[in-house]
Amino acid sequence: MIRLQQVKLPVTHTKEELTKAIEKTLHVSSEQIKSYEIVKQSLDARKKAELKYSYVIDAEVLKEQKVVKQCRNKNVSLTEKKKYVFPKSGSQPLKQRPVIVGAGPAGLFCALMLARHGYRPILFERGCDVETRMKDVEQFWNGGKLKKNSNVQFGEGGAGTFSDGKLNTLVKDEKGRNRFVLETFVHAGAPQEILYVNKPHIGTDILRSVVWNLREEIKACGGAVFFETQVTDLEIKDGRVNRLELNGKEWMDAETVVFAVGHSARDTFEMLQKKPISLQAKSFAVGVRIEHPQKMIDLAQYGEIESGILPAAAYKVTEKLENGRGVYSFCMCPGGYVVNASSEEGRIAVNGMSYHRRDGENANSAIIVTVTPEDFEGKDALAGVRFQRKLEEASYHAGNGTIPVQCFEDFCADQETKRLGEVKPQICGKWKLANVRTCFPEEIAHSLEMGIKAFGKKIKGFDRPDAVISGVESRTSSPIRMERSETFESSVAGLYPCGEGAGYAGGITSAAMDGIKVAEQIAMKYQKF
Repeated sequence: MIRLQQVKLPVTHTKEELTKAIEKTLHVSSEQIKSYEIVKQSLDARKKAELKYSYVIDAEVLKEQKVVKQCRNKNVSLTEKKKYVFPKSGSQPLKQRPVIVGAGPAGLFCALMLARHGYRPILFERGCDVETRMKDVEQFWNGGKLKKNSNVQFGEGGAGTFSDGKLNTLVKDEKGRNRFVLETFVHAGAPQEILYVNKPHIGTDILRSVVWNLREEIKACGGAVFFETQVTDLEIKDGRVNRLELNGKEWMDAETVVFAVGHSARDTFEMLQKKPISLQAKSFAVGVRIEHPQKMIDLAQYGEIESGILPAAAYKVTEKLENGRGVYSFCMCPGGYVVNASSEEGRIAVNGMSYHRRDGENANSAIIVTVTPEDFEGKDALAGVRFQRKLEEASYHAGNGTIPVQCFEDFCADQETKRLGEVKPQICGKWKLANVRTCFPEEIAHSLEMGIKAFGKKIKGFDRPDAVISGVESRTSSPIRMERSETFESSVAGLYPCGEGAGYAGGITSAAMDGIKVAEQIAMKYQKF
């Protein structure tokens, strides 16, 4: 296999032009190329008048060593395709089937891997299946009652089901797990392009069917999936997990339990804190959602270009302030929507969501400020949870039970917005004009203001007076970390903390990869069930 890097073509190029570029780079004829695959496609927008796609290509060619030698191009080299390999089974027998708690990306992939390799896992999800969950969330957004265990945070697929479905990750991956996750998504119905685009995303609409297909494969491979089943207590005997309580009433024996509960399982964190399990408060970030016209972002990122040629533009901005705080954009949703992501009565949290086409009027992202345990009241593991809840309660009161919305100009003036400008909110859920600034401690609010103003110097119009602010964005990552060993077990034998809720991931792909890592550890230790 020959790898070609930095193959650049105009954004309007055809498939034939890409093939010709490969032939020209390698100095070969079309008959010598057996096949080729796009490994990566990214947009080079440094020259707005000459936007180009830059490719990494793997090509299978006749007489490859000779071709590379004659080519004399530093961007052309021989390569080998690495394929992910699940480890061989261990020798220790299992008395009970492994249990996975939580059907987000971490739990789904952990269950999928164990099911594919003969371990017959049992997957418990406190929320509803994705079909029922969709109906419950839509009803809530339209003014219905919030359902405690069936909302944007809880239910099949986890919080990522109602998101942009981003699949990029910064996790170092030498064993091919990242590629394996993407291939698994494609097999389950995601578009082929996620295998090579620079910042892949699925979109909430397609992700819902992908999640359904993953569940069906788990069942087909011998696993069992139970919805509306919450693990409410845990019995420990002789230093290892012994039994689980389900829905506060029935108990089941369990010796191997994976806790992949997600970043919003606050009642589960409270239960675990009472056990001899090491939990620590950790840093995360809080802030607001900000909306701009997508056309404004496209113009800033691409320059003048005919509509429809390129996808809705994304951005990433960061700033280090004089007060020492870091402010940055997070979970940017091109052509997306702000959503009511609350999971507790009397508290409002927001998030961003995009459909696969990303064809909404506005771009939105979270603008957030890092907070550390030093910002929290108390030194216990749940101090960060209390910090989140305080912000969410302030948001609930500011919006009179709905999402509080404010123009950036009024956010800076610390006054309630009375009238919107040209930017109209694209929000799933009820909202009200309010003063979002009152939801935050002044140092955090000031940092958000300074950050947005700084971003206005990087993206023209980012700090426009009528940019729409909504709050609060409080669920950026888990507020706790459950300690685990090199074998991924907690201080309680047989209990495996996993994924974003346990503090070991930050997004769909990294959570899925962590689920795979935990499945590997279980498989290397135990025989198939």
